[in-house]
Amino acid sequence: MNIQGVFLQRLKRAHLLTRLFTTAKEERIEIPIRIHRGPTDILRALESTIKQDPTAAHYKYHDDPYLIPNNNIAKRSYAMAQEAGRKAAHWVRSENPELFNHRECDPPIESFFPKLVYAKESEVTEQDLLNVIDKNEVSNAILIYNIFMSKGIEISNEARQSLLEFLCYNNSEDVLEEEFIEERWFKQSSSVKERQRKTWKDGSVAEEVFKSIENPNAEAYSAIIQGMAKFNQSSRAYQLFEEAQQKGLNLDVNAYNSIIKVSHFLKEGYDLRWAFVINMLQNIKQAGLKPNLGTLNSVLYILSTMGSSKMVKNFTIKTLQEFKCLGIEPSLGSWYYVLTAICKERGPKSAVLANILVEVMNKNHQIRDISDTHFFVTAMDVANNHLNDVVLGQKVHELLMFGNNYDLIGDSYKESIYYRHYFNLLLANVPLDYFIEKTYNRLVPNVYVPEPTVMREVIKQIDLNGAVDYIPQIWSDMVIFSHNLRGDLINLILRVMVDNEPDNSQITKTFSEIGWDIYTTVEGQDEQKFNTVQFSGEMLGRILLVLLRNNEFEKACLVMDKLNSNNQNIVGVPSFEALSLFVDHCIENKTPSKAIECIQFASDSGFPDALALGGKLNEKCTLDEMHLNKLSKVVDLKIN
Repeated sequence: MNIQGVFLQRLKRAHLLTRLFTTAKEERIEIPIRIHRGPTDILRALESTIKQDPTAAHYKYHDDPYLIPNNNIAKRSYAMAQEAGRKAAHWVRSENPELFNHRECDPPIESFFPKLVYAKESEVTEQDLLNVIDKNEVSNAILIYNIFMSKGIEISNEARQSLLEFLCYNNSEDVLEEEFIEERWFKQSSSVKERQRKTWKDGSVAEEVFKSIENPNAEAYSAIIQGMAKFNQSSRAYQLFEEAQQKGLNLDVNAYNSIIKVSHFLKEGYDLRWAFVINMLQNIKQAGLKPNLGTLNSVLYILSTMGSSKMVKNFTIKTLQEFKCLGIEPSLGSWYYVLTAICKERGPKSAVLANILVEVMNKNHQIRDISDTHFFVTAMDVANNHLNDVVLGQKVHELLMFGNNYDLIGDSYKESIYYRHYFNLLLANVPLDYFIEKTYNRLVPNVYVPEPTVMREVIKQIDLNGAVDYIPQIWSDMVIFSHNLRGDLINLILRVMVDNEPDNSQITKTFSEIGWDIYTTVEGQDEQKFNTVQFSGEMLGRILLVLLRNNEFEKACLVMDKLNSNNQNIVGVPSFEALSLFVDHCIENKTPSKAIECIQFASDSGFPDALALGGKLNEKCTLDEMHLNKLSKVVDLKIN
């Protein structure tokens, strides 16, 4: 290779190295900013990739068809039994703490270890008091405080304030532990009367702690006022509020909110009540405090207790506008109070729900106030009973199913009421086939078990639409839901089967099986139980009809024997159509004795056509002398 070639080759190498070094300098590794991840973020990400299957049972039930509950009682029993097992494990751990001191994991999980047990002789410190407060152990907090008092141990102002707030929040009594979620879920919401009665414990430890403070500051007054107001000791709470005002203390805005929320106990008339609320809002402004969501919800709650006048509607709208100017966004609980205030049961219809849905649709809502769990059940109630608007009802349901909004449905009681309103709304406004296929089959029974009132509406719609093909499915569900011993539903479904005689032989056979199932169920019930179903003449007559239409003569004879043998105890009589059809089948099966018994029953029941039945029997059936004598006696009785 000549010198020129060598030079060119080295020049190419130098150029290549220059490009490599230049590229290396230009390429920079940028480390992204760390994103904080919670312990369950990966699980939530995986969960988001799976769509919910409404036809599948809840994960808390065993994935076994024999162990999946199909009615409300079974759902509650199964879930509470599982929770009882957890409670039993807690009891074993608390009774034998020495067996659970080994470490199963590192770092240790405190929940796996037994709780510390305190006694009157225990040596405790202020830190022990703060620890039990953090763990939400009310009884232990009270015990430690009593130990301090008996031994004359001083408590810092900060610890005393923490204890006061803790006791006021819990009304000085233990609450259900958070891990017992099933008991919380199935615990029915208390009635309005229960929620509005005074439950504050007068003379409780909370009051003792407050009195032990020589010169209570604004924080102490705020805590005791909020506690008393929360548990409806309204008069005493307002007395302490005025006492703090006279001392010139700057109370927390939440103390003002709590007084506003119990103003309906303090002031009788609507005008006095609203004037009191306005005065409290002015006091908040004069104190230099900024209202919050609690203030808005307290005002709206009071408005919801003030009847259905136009004034209430105007004040509600004005309140929302004022707080919007303050930058306070309403929560779902705020809208619940708006619906309660404006959409009264006997008041004029209002389109406020449509306006509310514009504000809240397509948003993943988080709970910001305890009243947020009342929104969905109230919104569906308004859509159903107040407006009868299926479009709005569908929008409410769409919002509920959006994101994690189902977490705000409340408890099992609210969930059941929500679906009751939803089903009734759909039944009255959508085609029956659409309701059964798109809603009923998807939600029943794993999500919702229809109450008897809802099942009655379903059967009525089947009757109106002549859709008797759904009767077998509905009866099967009634058996599963333990509705098969409800007299009103039994009579209704029998009437529908009798009035809608099917052309399909298979449906006729199924109707006969349902009728016989009803008969054996009522006949075999325990008469010692309360509210047992009693046979009526009308019920037995309908059972006769569905049996005879499928040529179940032997079973029909048993039903007829029941009518004859218990004639004095059975209220009412069967229809003449049922008795006539039974006589026809007796003639066909050549059993004149059964026919004469039926004619005798018809005569005793006062049917004028009993004589015609006797003539039909004599004409179409060859009777011996004994049968003729019996029949003549029946005819003679009728003539006389």
